[in-house]
Amino acid sequence: MKRSKYILSIIATSLVLTFTGCSDFLDRSPLGQTTADDAPGGSLQGRVFSVYSMMRSYNITAGIPAFAIHNFRSEDSEKGSSASDGADQAAMFDDFAYTASNGVLGAYWNQNYTIIHQCNSVLHTIETVELSDTLNTNINKGEVSFFRAYAYFNLVRAFGEVPLITFNITETSQANIPKTSISEIYKQIDADLAEAERRLPREWPAEYKGRLTWGAARALHARAYMMRSDWTNMHAAATDVMNSGLYDLNTPYDKIFTDEGENSSESVFELQCLATASLPNSSSIGSQFSEVQGVRGSGRWNLGWGWHMATTEMGKAFEAGDPRKDATLLYFRKSEADPITEANTNKPYGESPVSSADGAYFNKKAYTDPAQRATFSNAGYWVNIRLIRYADVVLMAAEASNELGRPSEALIDLEMVRFRARSGNADILPKVTTTDQNELRNAIRHERRVELGLEPDRFYDLVRWGIAADVLHAAGKTNYQDKNKYLPLPQTEVDKSKGVLVQNPEYAN
Repeated sequence: MKRSKYILSIIATSLVLTFTGCSDFLDRSPLGQTTADDAPGGSLQGRVFSVYSMMRSYNITAGIPAFAIHNFRSEDSEKGSSASDGADQAAMFDDFAYTASNGVLGAYWNQNYTIIHQCNSVLHTIETVELSDTLNTNINKGEVSFFRAYAYFNLVRAFGEVPLITFNITETSQANIPKTSISEIYKQIDADLAEAERRLPREWPAEYKGRLTWGAARALHARAYMMRSDWTNMHAAATDVMNSGLYDLNTPYDKIFTDEGENSSESVFELQCLATASLPNSSSIGSQFSEVQGVRGSGRWNLGWGWHMATTEMGKAFEAGDPRKDATLLYFRKSEADPITEANTNKPYGESPVSSADGAYFNKKAYTDPAQRATFSNAGYWVNIRLIRYADVVLMAAEASNELGRPSEALIDLEMVRFRARSGNADILPKVTTTDQNELRNAIRHERRVELGLEPDRFYDLVRWGIAADVLHAAGKTNYQDKNKYLPLPQTEVDKSKGVLVQNPEYAN
């Protein structure tokens, strides 16, 4: 690739905003809409870029299936909205009344496998077709290896054993295979992420902001080790990212989830979303991440559907004076008659929304700038989706160090996160000094909860720590049983398989 074409790609970035469908790698960004060039028969680059679009879809990161499976099941999140709106989803995911016929399961399952099949198709092309652009091909192989690993990581955490398909599908019947063991699925995730780490660049030029990097692959690998309590490999992966010098915690916490904080220095992987005057609510360039979680109100407070709200338990979790509480929880009034006070006025925009929604707080990490709303719409399709933050990596390193008996290292990493949160106020968030492993373990777990509040991994943290039943029961979610760590397989998929795909035994008829 010639540098002159990188310069020309700056011009191409503006063309994305008018939806140019050019398939040339250097004249096109993965931020744009999916075009005919992105179909399986189109260019290799277009097919890779289409996976970025699939990743920000309603069913996997930006809508009810994503929030229900990742968020509602923890003690800090709930369905929200109103009692009459999606009562079946509240019963399923808030109250753990799992039913295999629930449509959310199928939507989540199918979107993850759609990504897997697209990645398999690209890998098949790379392995069987002689391609002249070896540099781009090498990077593309890293990208789809990452995305396949990401999708399988979603599936194995949600369902446990699932079919492992790593080959190109040309007929539907080829995908009808039995489940694979959890250990084998993780073995494939490890292999794919190792491949991505070898092939992805450490950085991209500014015009390609948002494309996958080595750091994203290494950080996801740390997460995959974390789910298995593989402390040695988890520590190695997390500290590799930290030692790279590519990321930092210099962005103030209350800026991270604003428009100003997009693609900040702590962004390890962030899905890029856009809106334009002509297409303010287009999922082809943006996402429904903010719309689904936006304030459920009327008139100027009709900012969204009001799904995925924080519980009172989440509000109680923060230490006194922790600024992260105001940056995580979006306060609202129940009626226009309620007074506007300092306690319910949200910074930085000075708004006090009105809603009759059932939850305690809306998710401020999906809050939108009123100036942008006036320009585009209330729906917030332009808000980027933060998937991996550097603070998560630092806390993974801290947890692994403590479990490996290195409390001094764990304390240094923990203090990095608390120091940023403290924001110069020495009177809050005192430095943790204990070297007792259990006390430090609890301190790190607390820090993960408040630092990553309302982000997707709290339920899975509770499961891997073996404390899900105790924590959820104490929070009033008393229907949870240990079997509920895995969801039932979508019954539609089980039925279509005609006996090949066997339902998880806890939910078999």
